[in-house]
Amino acid sequence: MPKDNLQVLNALDGAKIQWYHFTAIIIAGMGFFTDAYDLFCISLVTKLLGRIYYHKAGSSTPGSLPSNVAAAVNGVAFCGTLTGQLFFGWLGDKLGRKRVYGITLLLMVICSLASGLSFGRHPNDVMATLCFFRFWLGFGIGGDYPLSATIMSEYANKKTRGAFIAAVFAMQGFGILAGGMVAIIVSGAFKAQYPSPPYFKNPNGSTVPEADYVWRIILMFGAVPALLTYYWRMKMPETARYTALVAKDAKQAAADMSKVLQVDLEEERQLEKPGEKRGNDFGLFTTKFLSKHGLHLLGTASTWFLLDIAFYSQNLFQKDIFSAIGWIPKAKTMNALEEVYSIARAQTLIALFSTVPGYWFTVALIDKMGRFRIQLMGFFFMTLFMFALAIPYHHWTLPNNRIGFVIMYSLTFFFSNFGPNATTFVVPAEIFPARLRSTCHGISAASGKAGAMVGAFGFLYAADAIGVQKSLIILGVISFLGMLFTFLVPESKGKSLEEMSGEVEQENGNQTQGGRQSNTEIRIA
Repeated sequence: MPKDNLQVLNALDGAKIQWYHFTAIIIAGMGFFTDAYDLFCISLVTKLLGRIYYHKAGSSTPGSLPSNVAAAVNGVAFCGTLTGQLFFGWLGDKLGRKRVYGITLLLMVICSLASGLSFGRHPNDVMATLCFFRFWLGFGIGGDYPLSATIMSEYANKKTRGAFIAAVFAMQGFGILAGGMVAIIVSGAFKAQYPSPPYFKNPNGSTVPEADYVWRIILMFGAVPALLTYYWRMKMPETARYTALVAKDAKQAAADMSKVLQVDLEEERQLEKPGEKRGNDFGLFTTKFLSKHGLHLLGTASTWFLLDIAFYSQNLFQKDIFSAIGWIPKAKTMNALEEVYSIARAQTLIALFSTVPGYWFTVALIDKMGRFRIQLMGFFFMTLFMFALAIPYHHWTLPNNRIGFVIMYSLTFFFSNFGPNATTFVVPAEIFPARLRSTCHGISAASGKAGAMVGAFGFLYAADAIGVQKSLIILGVISFLGMLFTFLVPESKGKSLEEMSGEVEQENGNQTQGGRQSNTEIRIA
């Protein structure tokens, strides 16, 4: 690797933790806060949508979304996310991280607002409009995955890089928590303002007309945090690693880095031409990539795929599981707004006591334990607790044992977040070459969203067809497979991005052949 590039990267790897590192975590993290809020808040309002738009006169139970509509409403955002991860991941490597980063956030803001403005003459028209906007919302969210992870990995030093990337992802926990809290506040306020009887007493009167505002407000609130960070996202400079390694402009990289990180620069001249290509800049679809990184990409993609089947099945269908064991009262004993309130309260408690702590355990320990150990441990305990719930399932449905079920169920969330849910996001941002980093992260993340779609569509039908117990056994088997595929993923703790991707080795040959030098010197402040 040419001396000028190496100095820029050494300065980044050795830089002390500075205020800008935390600023970058907040800027990138608020995207993830919004992502999680938008993806998971839909599960809080699907029961309400069923009551409002699919009520059947004379029925003994409240209206509910037909299975195909429920699957579409829950899963369509994942289709958009998968597409966005592949497209924006590729675009981030072609045009640069910064150029693409604002587009994704703007798309999220517009589509969050539009989702809440879904109207139509008939129920199916409303659902179709909602699905349309949620697809494009997912498309914007998808772009945030590879770009946020790549930007944070390229800004961070090598000692605390894992914690910084995991901290960005951990904002997802706060997004899930915020979704529950917003739903509690909005449904609680409307419930107090517009009291109504439970369904079994007055089927028509149990859903007040004003309830139609509740789900719209909850969905539209997702635009607020994204809008607040748009300006700061636009002010971020291009990452020095992209500029130095992909654009081949070390002088510009040094100048960009000096704007945000405290480093002393002494620039004399740069003899290497910016943008110049080298012979060994192999692409994604080459045998060289396959031999060097093929198994790594298989490892990151397969583990994320398997994890998300289990993780999103649990998250999206918590309300069904809690209803099945009686933790949430039967629907007909509540009015529409009480049901939203009960579901939101249950999901908020799970998020507060298991989801959020799990993320931050990862942040605290990832650079001490390493990515591999945390991922392996997480999959192991997910497998263990799934089987512990599934095998004696009847035992957990008895009234005296329901709290035990909730605790065990919470532990599966804790170990998915203090485990593969965080590490599958971190590792793809560390182990691939800079020119393919965003693309490979996008492919891995898209694999995960394919798993989420299997979870969202598959678990819905599985729970109806084979019951919750057998569905939990299947999720246990999937978690075990995740543990096996983890052995394909290399450990990146304490190593520079260039060591992990092999770029140091690739470029060293060019240094001797090309003989290009620069007198740019960088001293770490």
